[in-house]
Amino acid sequence: MTTPRASFDQGWQLHQAGQFRQAEEIYRALLRADPRDARVWFVLGSLCEADSRPDEAVVHVCQALELSPREPMGHFALGNVLLKLGRFAEGELAFRRCLGLQPEHAEALGNLGYSLAELGRHEEARAAYEQALRLRPDCAEIHYNLGNLLRGRYDLDGAVACYRRALELRPDYAQAHVNLGVALAARGELEAAADSLRRAVALRPDLPEAHDSLGAVLSAGGRLDEALACYERALALKPDFADARWNRGLARLLLGDFAGGWADYEWRWRCRRLKPPPALTQPRWDGAPLAGRTALLHAEQGLGDTLQFIRYVPLVEARGGRVVVQCQDALLPLLSRCFPTARFVGYGESAPACDVWAPLLSLPGLLGTTLATIPARVPYLFADPDLAAHWRRELAPVRGFRVGIAWQGSPQHPWDRHRSVPLTVFEPLARVPGVRLVSLQRGPGYEQIASLAGRFPLVTPGDQVDRVAGALMDTAAIMGRLDLVISVDTSFAHLAGALGVPLWLALPFSPDWRWMLRRADSPWYPTARLFRQERPGDWSGVFARLADALRETVCRSRRAEPLLVEVSPGELLDRLTGLEVEESHERDPARSAHVRAARQALEVAARESLPEDAALSDLRAQLCAAHEHLRDVEAGLRGCEATGDFGPRFTDLARAARRANDRRASLRRDIDRLLHSRVSMAPPVVEGEPAG
Repeated sequence: MTTPRASFDQGWQLHQAGQFRQAEEIYRALLRADPRDARVWFVLGSLCEADSRPDEAVVHVCQALELSPREPMGHFALGNVLLKLGRFAEGELAFRRCLGLQPEHAEALGNLGYSLAELGRHEEARAAYEQALRLRPDCAEIHYNLGNLLRGRYDLDGAVACYRRALELRPDYAQAHVNLGVALAARGELEAAADSLRRAVALRPDLPEAHDSLGAVLSAGGRLDEALACYERALALKPDFADARWNRGLARLLLGDFAGGWADYEWRWRCRRLKPPPALTQPRWDGAPLAGRTALLHAEQGLGDTLQFIRYVPLVEARGGRVVVQCQDALLPLLSRCFPTARFVGYGESAPACDVWAPLLSLPGLLGTTLATIPARVPYLFADPDLAAHWRRELAPVRGFRVGIAWQGSPQHPWDRHRSVPLTVFEPLARVPGVRLVSLQRGPGYEQIASLAGRFPLVTPGDQVDRVAGALMDTAAIMGRLDLVISVDTSFAHLAGALGVPLWLALPFSPDWRWMLRRADSPWYPTARLFRQERPGDWSGVFARLADALRETVCRSRRAEPLLVEVSPGELLDRLTGLEVEESHERDPARSAHVRAARQALEVAARESLPEDAALSDLRAQLCAAHEHLRDVEAGLRGCEATGDFGPRFTDLARAARRANDRRASLRRDIDRLLHSRVSMAPPVVEGEPAG
């Protein structure tokens, strides 16, 4: 007769040989004979875990721990199964119970660190990893996991050191080669990254993550055909590999393959890098006519993405339905006033009632956007008129060719190290004669202004910008008073493009997909001009070319335009402020460009002929206010004419128009008297038109 011990040994041998069904029959027979045998419950749990039945494994290990609660390895085993199930909080408790019984259990400390990292408790996780390594400095897996934690917290140097130590201990550790390559790429060391990833592929050609990451590094180096081949190999190994699908989509979009790119881009929701879409019971919109239904558009990713793709709201409305947009709370003041027919709600509110819904960045694919059909009519965002008037007054003393600059994106962006630049790299632009740099930067990067220490002049509108009116509200108004915006790839660039402001964009060697390749223009923003790195990391070359182009632009703005008529200083400023008001309210792109050109030509004349003077700036601001009032009055008169109302309201408005024009004439005379009192003879002032 077989003894229980012999049966257990036989079951264990079958278990180790992978013959799970036969081993399980033996274990269960032993438990029927003695259901309080904790050891058998433990090994049955281990078998279920190895047989990809983690839920059953948890039940059996918990049964074993009820019978033998002071067995540290049992708590350790339970924690490991809970990690596989993603039940990290319960896993943390299991590992802590193990450590309460065996405080120097290095593997339990390491897995406790993993649980804490997944729970977002990074400092505790790091402490657990470091304590584990004091006990087991030769454990490659703990070095690897600490590297992952540091990489996730943007400590790339620390992560690289951890991965390299793991590989010293275990040279064939393919996953460590993969993540070392990813960290090196994030540091800009693309060749070293590719070498590490090729080593991972050689060690584990069946590892789809290795092929995918190698593709991403090759793409960053501009080798897109090789990158696409890597993604294809990753997908051949794992067809539902979301990261590889998304990366392939990004490469396709970068190449202008929108048809394939939009389809792959939809796999982004299965990637851990993005927050999941809202849990809505309504169906996803498929782009079909809405027939009166309400469509909820859910903004996603960063502010720049929302600013770029909010342009699709009118196209969705044109499908015959109502539109509700749920977006970042910070953008509500700006967007809601620019799209008055849509309803806007913030992320902080519950999802409003709707019939169908769609993510904002899915709209190009749903609507079949191609390079030829990108909705690129600008401006589609507009500054608030009151703020525009305020910043006209505030920036009036800033004489010269005004260039707004932004140098820093969100540090949380995975590619921020490659797209953002130090403020000091703008120095060659500040040295261009006639240029005045104006800071647009808010949040991260703003602190660099204090360390500039007078290295070059920079106009800073103040730390209250956008704090009262709302995010980007003041910034939009400031941009309207600039001649040019020069920015790295941030939300400021998208705002300038959406406002129809002239934009020069400084791009890394491997840009975001929306800027495509080898183009100096953007199909998304007609007023944009792109300046690209010619090799990875070479910002000095980019800013040297920007400075040359800026010097030429400023010189061109000063070159002789046709001189039409000699006018007094008061007449010049009256015409100039009238154009400023007209430009701030104009929404037709062609007309807006014409008004801007005329205004810029007069700015040149004013800059060269009029002195900088506080009293003159005040009179100029009063002229602006008079033009604003006259514009409102004339709009009322046109309304009366359209309706045939020539009664008392029309008469009152006509009197108001005369008073406004009298006010303009009085201010013109005040300006002429002011300048005459300061110079023996006012220099000739001419009103110009832009060169053809």
